[in-house]
Amino acid sequence: MTTMQAVTKQQPRPGFELIQVPVPTPGPREVLIKVIATSICGTDVHIYKWDHWSQGRIKPPLIIGHEFAGEIVAVGAQVRPDEPQVGDFVSAESHIVCGVCTQCKLGQAHICPNTRILGVDTHGCYAEYIAIPVENAWKNPKTMPARVASLQENFGNAVHTVAAVDVRAKTVLVTGCGPAGLMSIPVARAFGAETVVATDISPYRLALARKVGADLALNAAAEDVVRLAQDAVRGKGFDVLIEMSGAPKALVQGLSLLKPGGSASLLGLSSNPLNDFDLNNLVIMKGITIHGIAGRRLWETWYQMRALISSGAVDLTPIITHEFPLSRWQEALETMVSGNSGKIVMYPGE
Repeated sequence: MTTMQAVTKQQPRPGFELIQVPVPTPGPREVLIKVIATSICGTDVHIYKWDHWSQGRIKPPLIIGHEFAGEIVAVGAQVRPDEPQVGDFVSAESHIVCGVCTQCKLGQAHICPNTRILGVDTHGCYAEYIAIPVENAWKNPKTMPARVASLQENFGNAVHTVAAVDVRAKTVLVTGCGPAGLMSIPVARAFGAETVVATDISPYRLALARKVGADLALNAAAEDVVRLAQDAVRGKGFDVLIEMSGAPKALVQGLSLLKPGGSASLLGLSSNPLNDFDLNNLVIMKGITIHGIAGRRLWETWYQMRALISSGAVDLTPIITHEFPLSRWQEALETMVSGNSGKIVMYPGE
């Protein structure tokens, strides 16, 4: 096969296109992977909508997508025998880091300033094949379902966000029940949270939040979230905020519900700059500790994910609500945009 189907951003405008492109050739330190399953991330939705962030970052033409699982079918000439090989079932860390900057040398490669991201800065995985650096390939057990394996990149966001704060015996508020927010609920449970309250504006996703372990799931558009959330924690405020939505109102509401001295772990990306934010009263005068979360810690978070999944402490299958062939990418994206979904998996070649 010399060409393949791929979902691409061809022009600087909303939408994607499904076209034929050449199958990539792996470089000396790369592996070529036949994509078995790929899942939709909120970042892909940002690019699909062509919002403020996307316009400043994405340079078409570009193959979209960065969450996937597949089988290695070829390796470059400089790939060592002790590294992933042909036949291995792998997922991928989407952040391609330089390995030589100060952050990389300090063990902080997840915030490497020279990072290139699959499907954002370089060609992604909404395709039949993808070539990636061998260092970015993560070997999976052969028995792991491909649809679950494709979620691990996004699952890592949830694990990193929760692991950045101490949730043991703590009350936890999760704002935003998109896929990463939903995943953070069972992770917080596995890490020992006492109470988990979730908020969103989608009844569908709130129902999923209850299904995966939230004690209380509140509709921020229809309920008195502050009163009901405070009732759940005996009026004392929350110990921890896990902010996954990127919505300014959710951030402000979440910080207002934090008790003095609490901790906030922020993953959600805002589509636009945050204006009129009351830094004095929401953060400084309350003594709040804020953690900005970028990607996953390399490779600490991946080992944490492996342990959570293999031990059965976290089951990701209830979060997968829809599956499509890659050829129906637009229906899949629109389903994600609607809010009436959990995680959506697509299958190239179908």
